[in-house]
Amino acid sequence: MSLCALHVVAAYDWVAARDGATDVLPGVCLVCGSRVGVRYPSGWVCAVCEWRLGEVPDGEVAPPRVDVVYYARWRDRVKIGTSANPRRRLAVIPHDEVLAFERGGRLLEQRRHVEFAAARWPGGEWFRLDDDLARHVAELSAGEVDPWARYDRWRSEELARRG
Repeated sequence: MSLCALHVVAAYDWVAARDGATDVLPGVCLVCGSRVGVRYPSGWVCAVCEWRLGEVPDGEVAPPRVDVVYYARWRDRVKIGTSANPRRRLAVIPHDEVLAFERGGRLLEQRRHVEFAAARWPGGEWFRLDDDLARHVAELSAGEVDPWARYDRWRSEELARRG
């Protein structure tokens, strides 16, 4: 079906009003720092963490705590560790890329160390990226190009739960 320019624009506006239109945010998201948002007639929402643009997280509220198990690759090794602040933790660990995050704390980290013990380098939290570990990381990151986007979404969800 061919439409004239006027009707194409009308159809676009109808879909954008219903489903939103992804675009560059007019300002940075105050929760996760993203510059990509979804524009609705009622306002902007961050495309990464879904925080409403312009809403300021309450400064008196402690930042949300989200414990994660991280999988960070450095050369031919993968570190399986845990942190409540992975940005700060990974800033001091040599790594080439963050492969995935998994929501959980020390207990989950210990279970993963046992699960992948056959690939463990002696005396630490570093593992060879064998087929089992690669498959697990692929399952964790399925549908997510940037693991930090998932982490930011978890943080946003924790903020939303508070109020």
